[in-house]
Amino acid sequence: MTPDDQALTDRFLEMMAAERGAARNTLLAYRTDLERAAEVVGALGTASRDDLARLSEAWASLAASSVARKLSALRAFYAFLEEEGLRADNPASGLARPATRRPLPKVMSVIDVDRLFAVIAERLSVEHPAPLDLRLATLIELLYGSGLRATELVSLPRRALAADRPFLILKGKGGRERLVPISDCARAAIGHWLAHVPTESPWLFPSGKSHLSRIRLYQMVKELAAAAGIRPDRVSPHVLRHAFATHLLEGGADLRALQSMLGHADIGTTQIYTHVDSRRLVDLVNSRHPLAAMRHAGRDRGKGHVDDTPPAP
Repeated sequence: MTPDDQALTDRFLEMMAAERGAARNTLLAYRTDLERAAEVVGALGTASRDDLARLSEAWASLAASSVARKLSALRAFYAFLEEEGLRADNPASGLARPATRRPLPKVMSVIDVDRLFAVIAERLSVEHPAPLDLRLATLIELLYGSGLRATELVSLPRRALAADRPFLILKGKGGRERLVPISDCARAAIGHWLAHVPTESPWLFPSGKSHLSRIRLYQMVKELAAAAGIRPDRVSPHVLRHAFATHLLEGGADLRALQSMLGHADIGTTQIYTHVDSRRLVDLVNSRHPLAAMRHAGRDRGKGHVDDTPPAP
């Protein structure tokens, strides 16, 4: 592995540990997978789709689960480079997916989310809430209320939300723009927090000479979970984004609208959330499908029908 690849891998794994809460064994496995891939394709940071295509042959004898993990490491690595502006594409997206069952995302219940907000409400109930509590309230409102990615959230410009519109226009992965609705509660939280943001700051969440880091955001969410009596390993910024999507779908949101709000390029990525709502979808088919109405009508006719055909001789 080249020195440049080593530096990029270190940065990627640091993000995985801080933002995703990846376990030590997972980080070691990802590092090994990236190092082995580099042995086949050469420099990972500048590898093309054609370069990565050689991995398919190298992985031919491996189990599907092993290939899936290696592919996951590569996709996450290049997604990180893309998100950081170090690449304009994700060359791993062209690699064939093995036939494995996709893991379901971690999801918080509405009750647990309420517990987080109860802690925040208690802290804000004093006459003069601490500025850091106002900041925390704004961060959580936007994470759960709008489903922002951690990087999108911490790097929001100070003037991201205009007074005359209840939404943000964000440029997310791959430079794709999307419209993100902002709830009234989130708008109010932003308004209270803005009073404590220096007017010269270009960021909504400034920290030092830049903006709040993803690592610090991750730590704050963990601390809030602990204060709410929830196991910290069950909560992260990414889990709150999943909760946003899951709870919207449970409430009847359209999958295409959800795809747009989450900024997914592929509807298949959004469809992972349908696992949480299978019972509602079955009930929907049974109650709303035209065949269901026809069968109900047929049963009703059968109940009121009198057979006046004369009996056979």
